[in-house]
Amino acid sequence: MIVKNHPNIQTNCLVFLLSLGMSISLFSQKLKTIPLWESEIPNAISNPNYVESPTYEGEIFTRTTQVVTPTLTVFSPKKGTKNGTAVVIFPGGGYQHLSMNKEGLKVGAWLSSLGVTAFVLKYRLPSDAIMTDKTIGPLQDAQEAMRYIRRHATDYKLDVNKIGVLGFSAGGHLAATLSTHYTDVVYESDAISAKPNFSILIYPVISMTDELTHNGSRLHLLGESPTSDMITYYSNEFQVNEATPPTFLVHATNDKSVPVENSVHYYLALKEHKIDTEMHLFEKGGHGFGLCKDDIHLHWKRNCKNWLKAHKLIE
Repeated sequence: MIVKNHPNIQTNCLVFLLSLGMSISLFSQKLKTIPLWESEIPNAISNPNYVESPTYEGEIFTRTTQVVTPTLTVFSPKKGTKNGTAVVIFPGGGYQHLSMNKEGLKVGAWLSSLGVTAFVLKYRLPSDAIMTDKTIGPLQDAQEAMRYIRRHATDYKLDVNKIGVLGFSAGGHLAATLSTHYTDVVYESDAISAKPNFSILIYPVISMTDELTHNGSRLHLLGESPTSDMITYYSNEFQVNEATPPTFLVHATNDKSVPVENSVHYYLALKEHKIDTEMHLFEKGGHGFGLCKDDIHLHWKRNCKNWLKAHKLIE
């Protein structure tokens, strides 16, 4: 384990953000966005009054809520740089909205610069208005995203054994849920595996227990009065086993929204089951730093890149 307590040095990342934002703005017209489900969406209730509500800042798609139709937005590396590795990105937002730019599109652009084919998943948020069982809706989309990519691996020139997930906050909970519940039958599917080969969790919600959870995420996913069985099922620190994929964790110690103990407990569960894992803890940073908050973006991106190299996922 690598645990780092790093001072909150004030580093100006404006140039980084502007350059990355401009590249996304220019590149956005070329991005390919595809419907996730190639047939009927499972667990869906038709509700014409429930309409997706996206938010834009200029031409930048920043966030959305009330997702009805899940999609994958594809970031392909430049010609000659593709390395066969793919990552599905789960933006955070407390299972209430999706932070599509900061924790989605910008991350896809960064990963594609490493030769990784990135897929930003706009997943359905739990809602009784459009789902017969809202607790499994996000997991259904996450499983299908993995299956879709493996199903089309040849089209994207991907190695089916190098497909991972990256999630932020509640998106980290979804990534961890997929990493521990990939064999659970939550819809009728083909025999293609939904298992991630690796997972990257950034300030993730891991637990649904009273002591550790992010209350908003639990409320939106499980409702006001979840049973003890539901809490245990979606507390992923209890779901780790010897087949859970290798995991890279990042969290800030002073995170007041999602306690750092979420990552710590998941790390300890992985360690107990002898799963390859690396964790980076920062003294400061709070919650929601994404790719850039003071100087933290310089560290977790670099650390993550080194971890991907160590696992022979990039060169």
